[in-house]
Parts: sequence; structure tokens; C-alpha cells
Amino acid sequence: MTTPRLFVIRHGETEWSLNGRHTGTTELPLTENGEKRIRATGRALVGDDRLIVPRKLAHIFVSPRRRAQRTLELLSLGCRDRMPWEEQRSHPDADIRTEANVEVTEDIREWDYGDYEGITSPEIKVLRKKQGLPEWDIWRDGCPGGESPDQVTERLDRLIDIIRTKYHAPCIGKKPTDAPAGDVILVAHGHILRAFTMRWANKTLQDGPTFLLEAGGVGTLSYEHKRIEEPAILLGGGFIVDVVENAKMDEKN
Repeated sequence: MTTPRLFVIRHGETEWSLNGRHTGTTELPLTENGEKRIRATGRALVGDDRLIVPRKLAHIFVSPRRRAQRTLELLSLGCRDRMPWEEQRSHPDADIRTEANVEVTEDIREWDYGDYEGITSPEIKVLRKKQGLPEWDIWRDGCPGGESPDQVTERLDRLIDIIRTKYHAPCIGKKPTDAPAGDVILVAHGHILRAFTMRWANKTLQDGPTFLLEAGGVGTLSYEHKRIEEPAILLGGGFIVDVVENAKMDEKN
């Protein structure tokens, strides 16, 4: 029986992710090392016998920020349609591996850090002390001049509802031969993907920080007991190998 997956992928390393500076709206390229690591991730995790199976993908959501979009390009998923930001598709027909569409959405952009854009947590601590403010917790306080936890929660809950209703519900619990492609990918940023995972698991942002995701890291979300009402975090998800399905195909042939 089919249980769809949601892969959350943090963009590759940038200079600011290396030194801990909060990067929301600022556009930064991936470092050379960041690009190499994402290419390696694509080779290791994307394929018919890997964690992310392109033909099982139903949709791909990506942040408006260029660092996230470049990360998606480097994963080499083999989308039939060109990326929304490309003038033409960057690979030949022979490399097409998925029919999934790519959608750029503001709902998965990084947390708006407002006044804290471009500075580190230790610098924020010093600044708030000078201002006579209590210690800062983004999950509780949000960012002055930026977004509150409630604002972030609103947009993430909207996206979660779309994923579950439009892409996961039609295939969950069905036989693999009857189910449409149902896996989804999100390519975005550190804080917002941690917040997304908390909301996926029905936790408030004030419950955090519970989850971590390194630059270039991949996490997997799914469901328990093949029920859309039981969202879960998939720890140590296995690679997909359609042994039973392929065996039945061999019998028919």
C-alpha cells in the first residue's frame, strides 16, 4: 500500500550559512563547496533505487531565493518542463526522469528576519542587551521588523494543507499499481524548514527548536499507519526498490 513522502531539502552552503549570519531576503550564491555537495547529494539520493525516486514525484515547491533554486538545479531530477526561472530546459530529452512540475512559492521562503537580517545570534544577543531587551528566541519572539511565529505558521499551514489535499490524499493507502505519483519535494531554508517540520508534526513553533537540518541536508516526512490524519517524521527512511511490483511484472511477461 502506498504511503507518500515529503522531502524537505535545505539549500547548499553559502558564505553566510558558514558564519551563522541570518539570511532571509538577501540573495547569496552557493559556495563552490556547497555546489559540490549538492551534486553529490543528487548522485547519492536521486534515482529509481534511491531515496528520492523521480518518477514517483508529483510536485516540487521551491523558495523564491536563488540559492534554493540553484540547489534544485544541481540535484538533477530531470524535470520534463523547464524551471520557472529558465528560458529553456537545461537538459536533453534523454535525461527526463519526472513529470513533476516545479512551483516557486512565497509560502516556503525563509523566515523574514527584519532587523536581524545579516547578523549572527551572538551579535543579536549583544544588541538586545544594549537595548534592555530580554534574551531572544525566534520561535517565541519572531523578529522585529520581520515575521512573527504566528505569521510564519499561517503560511506554512496553508502549504501543508495543499500538499495533503492535492498530492497525498489521492494516493495514500492505495495499491502501487493504482496510486498516482504522490511524493513532493520542498527546497528552501534552515529556519523555515524546521518550522515546517514542527507544523507537519502538529507542534507549535513555541515548542521548538526541536529539529535541525544542515545546509544541503535532506529530511523525510510521511504518515503513520498509512493515514493522512497521522503525519509523522520518517527517521532513517529506506531507499525505494519495487521488488514486489517488479516481480509481478516479470510473472506477467
